[in-house]
Order: sequence, then structure tokens, then C-alpha cells
Amino acid sequence: MTDRILIRNLLLRTRIGVNSEERRNLQDVILNITLHADTRAAGASDDIDYTVNYRTITKEVIDHVETSRYYLVEKLANEIARLCLSHEGVLGVTVRVEKPGALRFAESAGVEITRTQEDFVE
Repeated sequence: MTDRILIRNLLLRTRIGVNSEERRNLQDVILNITLHADTRAAGASDDIDYTVNYRTITKEVIDHVETSRYYLVEKLANEIARLCLSHEGVLGVTVRVEKPGALRFAESAGVEITRTQEDFVE
């Protein structure tokens, strides 16, 4: 069993989509990221060196998303997962990427994936 570090409702803008208008204009995306880690040592010691620095991860995710140009939310979610898993202590990650207003009559449309280190072994 692992602990979870939550990053909720991170609203960013990026170029994502297959239609020409989506390629020209920035689109809103909402990210929810759950980092799976063992936080017991941090909880016992109150020492940041024993936990995952989610502030650093969030800054990297923001930079990546705002400069990316993917066609699919599936690809964006996969690359966010890869970035998160590159950090020491992150054992797994669940990433949800949603596009508000992507579908008529729906608040949003999106994808949620869960990945571990093994998913990115090359």
C-alpha cells in the first residue's frame, strides 16, 4: 500500500486537439494528479528531504503543458505521468486531463490514466 499526494484542479492553457482551430488557439485543460509514494519517513521526521517535492513537480508539469502541442489528451496525460515518475520517490501516478467544454452538453471530456515505473522501461 502507498500513500497519495494530491494535486487538484490545476487549470492550464495549451495547444491540444486535432481540429485546425484547436491547433491555433490555446485550450483550457484541468489536471488532477495523484502521486503514489511512501510518506512514512516524512510523517515521522517532519523533514522535506524524506518526501516527494510536489511543488517542484507541479512547476515542471506547468512548464511542460504550457509549451506542449499534442493532438490527444491521452498523449498529454502519458507525458505528464512520465515526468512525474522521473522524480525520486514517486512509485506510481494517476493523471486526469480534462478539456472543459470539449463536448456539447458536457462540462468536460477527458482521460484518466495510471502508470508506474514499469510502464516506461525502454
